[in-house]
Amino acid sequence: MSGLKAGVIGLGMGRNHLRGFLNHPDVEVVAVADRREDRRALLPVHFAEFKGKVYHEGIDMIRNEKLDIVSVAVPNNQHMELTIAALEAGANVLCEKPMAMNEAEARKMLETARRCNRKLGIDFSYRFYPQSRTMKEMIQQGALGEIYYGRSVWFRRRGIPGMAVNTFNTGNDKASPMGSWFFDKKQSGGGPLIDLGVHRLDLALWLMGYPEPAWVMASTYAKFGPEMGRKNGVEYTVEDLACAMIKFKNGATLELDASWASNIKEEELQTIRLLGDKGGMYQYNLEEGYTYDLEYYSEIGDRQFDSKLHTNAPAPSAYQMFADAVRDNTPFLVKEEEGVVVMKLLDAIYRSAASGEPVRLD
Repeated sequence: MSGLKAGVIGLGMGRNHLRGFLNHPDVEVVAVADRREDRRALLPVHFAEFKGKVYHEGIDMIRNEKLDIVSVAVPNNQHMELTIAALEAGANVLCEKPMAMNEAEARKMLETARRCNRKLGIDFSYRFYPQSRTMKEMIQQGALGEIYYGRSVWFRRRGIPGMAVNTFNTGNDKASPMGSWFFDKKQSGGGPLIDLGVHRLDLALWLMGYPEPAWVMASTYAKFGPEMGRKNGVEYTVEDLACAMIKFKNGATLELDASWASNIKEEELQTIRLLGDKGGMYQYNLEEGYTYDLEYYSEIGDRQFDSKLHTNAPAPSAYQMFADAVRDNTPFLVKEEEGVVVMKLLDAIYRSAASGEPVRLD
């Protein structure tokens, strides 16, 4: 298949989808949709090459256009409805993370994709970083051996989406309405766990080979968000920190931590550590930002060696790979069922935190 017609719903995170598809030689973006007038108005400024139709409602775009690809990049509570509508209209769907609000919704999306014989990709964007691909290749080549332990972290000092940071101290500024859905549980399904932790969880699971989970023990806390929300004049209904231990049926263990607000030194801290019986791997962000170093630790001839990655091979984006998968009818890097596993684990983490007890996963 060539000459794919694509549409993008949501011009927040969806701007990356739009840019990615506009840069693909075999994709024509024929329509976009967003409920916010300011975002629609900026299209000619930031995407002068886009000449398609502009819709207020994504469902109207799906019904009126004959599309091969639809990107769904809207608040989490809209993922299932729009994804199912697009699949049933004959489109292949690339959905932003998290896949849905919960496992039940994710399973409905998966079942619809299979019934309609269409591809459903989840944009777990950290898999598509060149360094992540290098990590996966090293693991597949046996550099770590049997991975028995992992820890994946994303902490922010004060980084609640759409919340004015200095209101924690002064209460003078108001929250931006752009980010308010992130801390409204009815729209988001949760806080930093489902926003940031979902990335760290998928990346760790993917590197570990998606082992089957046995049980989860977790806690969540809301120590800063509610007060910051009060000072911003908005209601904050999710956690601001989540931590979990996941035990797998193969004996491996994964620790997961995610926070929008915590008393740490760094403004932004992202790390992943994997330990195997033949080597260890540690990735961490640089200068509290979104570039990363990767270190590898091993033993050679009874001597301990440390090494650092210096080069990465280029890697295509999620948008390029999804369009290629649709065009060539080949597998996408993220399997639909992996998105369901992530939702199952997120649900279990929230249940364990609420009950204070481990949750078994059968």
